[in-house]
Amino acid sequence: MKKIIFSSYLKLKSAPLAFMFALLFVAASCDTQDDVQPDSRALVSDNITAALKNNNWSAPGNSSAKERKPTFNTLLVALAKTGLTSTVAKEELTLFAPSDEAFAALGLYPNNIGNVPNLEQILLYHAVQGELYASDLSAGFVPTLNGAAVEVTLNGGVQVNGADVILADKRALNGVIHVIDEVLMPPTLNLVELALSFNPEFTILVAAVQKANLVNTLANDGPFTVFAPTNDAFVALLNELGFPNLDAVPDETLRDILLYHVVPGRIYSSDLSTGDVTAANEDTFYVNTSNLTITDANGREANLVPSLLNVQATNGVVHVIDRVILPELGN
Repeated sequence: MKKIIFSSYLKLKSAPLAFMFALLFVAASCDTQDDVQPDSRALVSDNITAALKNNNWSAPGNSSAKERKPTFNTLLVALAKTGLTSTVAKEELTLFAPSDEAFAALGLYPNNIGNVPNLEQILLYHAVQGELYASDLSAGFVPTLNGAAVEVTLNGGVQVNGADVILADKRALNGVIHVIDEVLMPPTLNLVELALSFNPEFTILVAAVQKANLVNTLANDGPFTVFAPTNDAFVALLNELGFPNLDAVPDETLRDILLYHVVPGRIYSSDLSTGDVTAANEDTFYVNTSNLTITDANGREANLVPSLLNVQATNGVVHVIDRVILPELGN
């Protein structure tokens, strides 16, 4: 806008003095108007940490009552105690910032926040690499610095793992802050521990993992996406293949079957698309997202269980299926 006005000024340099004063007044007015745009980058001088501390924001909702304005003392102390203050101040991040009220709902305050186990991982679960404004968010899963993902839903507003975003798009020099009304808790169990927590529905799966010597891999490596068959699915498989029990299945055959249910990386339901998926044993199976089915290498079909999708572990994600899928096993 300044360039356009300056060009006009050159063309009209012979205009009456009063007209030139008017032109300069318009230029000054335009500059002032640009400067007062909400959250303008030109006015952002605080990094994320400083922005949380200075908190020059309006109260949520229509009320301007001072007591409704969110504060972040507990979060700031938590960042300091975990050594993450510098990370949040320098990295380009999107931070889902729980207010003091959100921490207080869990009985957490500046004087006891340092006693929380896995505090660093909890805080990293609130941070996303890069800048994501409200207009960039869509329903689905967003990976965090913790490794696990948060689920974004849009239901009359923006929710993150069910927590409401009460103030959005608060800009900082190195990113953006969205204030939330709950503290987000990341997964704490690895894939094997998660399968055991479903006990007894997945006891045969866990026994199979032990027999195939995959416990260490699935507990400590990854991340992996596991399509996990239920106990009933394994019982049906043993009957289908004519084995009296799991012990009768050769270890290498069982290992190949299990690795056919494992895909490297975290693949959430919102990431799935219809087509072939390559498993950890290098065979492929076919996913149909329109009816939530998986077709294995032998043309056998399994159903994804809608209520048990996207169950997160520290090193991956689980989708429950109702049938054991089989790679090409030959005889």
